[in-house]
Amino acid sequence: MRIDKYLANMNVGSRKEVHNLIKAKKVTINEKLVKQAKQQVTENDMVKVDNQTITYQQFHYFMLNKPTGVITATEDPQQKTVLDLIASKDRYSDLAPVGRLDKDTTGLLLITNDGQLNHNLLSPKKHVAKTYFVELDQEIANEVDSAFAKGVALADGTQVGSAQLIIDKSNKKQGLITIHEGKFHQIKRMFGLFDLGVVKLKRIKMGNLSLDENLPQGKYRELTEAEISALKDS
Repeated sequence: MRIDKYLANMNVGSRKEVHNLIKAKKVTINEKLVKQAKQQVTENDMVKVDNQTITYQQFHYFMLNKPTGVITATEDPQQKTVLDLIASKDRYSDLAPVGRLDKDTTGLLLITNDGQLNHNLLSPKKHVAKTYFVELDQEIANEVDSAFAKGVALADGTQVGSAQLIIDKSNKKQGLITIHEGKFHQIKRMFGLFDLGVVKLKRIKMGNLSLDENLPQGKYRELTEAEISALKDS
């Protein structure tokens, strides 16, 4: 890999900024001064910028507790996106959210530049489970959970697969719903079949990854090695 790409990928700066660092004689590989941006480097080499070691990491994984009012996109000229919540120091190349949460939906959102994992988690063939806390505007009748378990046809005829609904016995306006698809406004449309309006929707689990209860809304953190491993086994 070229040293300018290596440093740009590690968010040291843009390609132009990296070139300027090289011209200013601030970049070394294995204690030797880098003279050209095209100089090759491997992950095993010791790279320093201004005498600070830059360790290469190909993929980055962040758990975001998405707040309301933010859209799930990488960029938008008018609205705040989930990537706008990521600090500039962590905004690595090709970072993207895995799947989508509606603007008014909160909770677990994975952001990564691991395209293969992104694909695996979203592939219809994988049937990766996604669990949400839901609050409705009315109490949920008992027949709703059995209907969801069989799979339902949405108002436009779209068929959705089996979903698990656990109704809160102490507050029947609330429950947990687990789906294995990700169709547009799917959960809202499913409850709409029974004239139930979704007041609150929060994703709490995706595959084997659960939302960190200590992570405030609007904040994010890197996944642990154990979480990454578990997620890849989803």
